[in-house]
Amino acid sequence: MNTHTPDTIVVGAGVAGLTAAWNLHKAGQSVTVVDPTPGMGASRAAAGMIAAVSEVMYQHHTMRTLMTTSAALYPPLVAELTELLGHDVGYRGSETLDIGAHPADRDWFANLAEVQRAAGMTVEQITTRQARKLEPALSPAISGAFLVAGDHQINPRKLVPALIEALDRDPGFRLIRQRVTAVLRDGGDTGAVTGVTLDDGTDLHATTTLLCPGVSLAGIGNLPEADCVRLRPVHGDILRARLRPGQPPLLERTVRGMVDGRPVYLVPRTDGEIVIGATEREDGFDGVVLEGAYQLLRDAQTLVPGAADLELTEILARARPGTPDDLPYIGRLDGVDGLVVSTGYSRHGILLAPLGGHLAAGLVLGTDSTTEDAAILAATDPRRTSPHISGATV
Repeated sequence: MNTHTPDTIVVGAGVAGLTAAWNLHKAGQSVTVVDPTPGMGASRAAAGMIAAVSEVMYQHHTMRTLMTTSAALYPPLVAELTELLGHDVGYRGSETLDIGAHPADRDWFANLAEVQRAAGMTVEQITTRQARKLEPALSPAISGAFLVAGDHQINPRKLVPALIEALDRDPGFRLIRQRVTAVLRDGGDTGAVTGVTLDDGTDLHATTTLLCPGVSLAGIGNLPEADCVRLRPVHGDILRARLRPGQPPLLERTVRGMVDGRPVYLVPRTDGEIVIGATEREDGFDGVVLEGAYQLLRDAQTLVPGAADLELTEILARARPGTPDDLPYIGRLDGVDGLVVSTGYSRHGILLAPLGGHLAAGLVLGTDSTTEDAAILAATDPRRTSPHISGATV
């Protein structure tokens, strides 16, 4: 095996790990990314909504800041990858429609719109007639519609290979398709991290190790300090469907709906695919649950009756790394030099990837943080549950 020692090892080839690797590459670092199945974890299932407005949560100002900051980083990321590679990387700048199926669902979106507008976000309530003029496939029975012009989408199944393709143009980049079993420690099991051990027994060394492994963090040995990084698997069932031959496009915009209080979304791709999702459950089951799939199919057809005519091509479930306060973990661990952690993005993994990649790379490089970055890093510090660390709000 090549004995080249990179500047940084990135563990995890999902969107979070690869965007961090991309930022490190741009800073002139040599990077090795280690993942047994690149892009096949949570990123594989994600619909890819860049929905900083629609994803607003009540009384969670810190997450709101993370989402809006990260969404603003997508256009330059997409532009530089597109220019370098000369092809589409999966970004689509179409609008989002928030649709309430019934009066209570409409009222839910109306109340959320008040929160969004109070935060300075742009949400336009439109008539159902206007909504159906924009998207004729919407059911004539919908009760309310809200247009979110600033929420867009990216296809993770195009973005992940695009990032790998871009990185692979650097002779200092390596992608190793193996599992990391443990970190290497200088002078035993308590010193600085100096690299990782692979499942074939090979040791890889680097100046810094960046852990972006999602829910797999607990399986990386020799790192007891990571006990403070409290992750839980949040599974989501998600469907993929496709227009049948000869069918006209069903939707141009992302539709995020509420049906009897249940969220559902339909995300149309330019190639005729439509992603339908997504349930949330914490039952520890890695497979697809029939009830979840049935719920998604039923609710999607309530909003867009023509969805019943699509060809169902895939039913998938993946575990997303959830945290107690829904904020990711981006930072260092107490007393552990040579290591940075970036995980816990939960259902916001695609949206937050550019910000997480920027912040994680900055920690690896030791660059000075802006005031805004410093506040976000304080709020996402992996040690924030320690009695010695007080979290910050941004």
